[in-house]
Amino acid sequence: MPTSAEMPPDLDQWLPNPALRVAHARTTPVDEARLWQAAREVRLRDAALLGRLVRWRIPGTRADISFDELFRNPPFLVLDGGADQDRALICGLVGRIWTIRRDYPQLTDPDEFRAWSKPGTAKALFANWVERAEGGESALVSESRVLAIGRQGRVGVTAVKPLVAAFQQLIASDGIEAAIRLANER
Repeated sequence: MPTSAEMPPDLDQWLPNPALRVAHARTTPVDEARLWQAAREVRLRDAALLGRLVRWRIPGTRADISFDELFRNPPFLVLDGGADQDRALICGLVGRIWTIRRDYPQLTDPDEFRAWSKPGTAKALFANWVERAEGGESALVSESRVLAIGRQGRVGVTAVKPLVAAFQQLIASDGIEAAIRLANER
């Protein structure tokens, strides 16, 4: 039976047909456990422009918070990947994600995320994990998916697509790269 490090998480069970999808991965010669630990420790301030962009999109977010802590607390909901999850974290967010007013209803459990279908909103999925790569290396992978709900939801998601296109590379160059650096320093 393959381990979680050998199989990527099944994101289709949470958001199978996204209107928007962004994925990035980087490899390093460190083992999966060390890479995942480093990824969990990266703080927004360590990720330069990406960290500032997150703080702009989610007002009130501290620069010293780790991405792991950010994704484990409201407005996000952990869908899969408890506190000691071996090498993956999947979380979700719902609401009018194109505003900066923190218009994100707080969900209480993963089933509520699955069932979310309020017109004029969106569902967003954020997944980060490590997996075994070729040549004995490990890969840190990040994938985000967004599903627009209803006509107003499609308008809102369409409005943020240029922002996503302009800044999505920061996930790899700032966020993932910071984790790789930290893992390699150990």
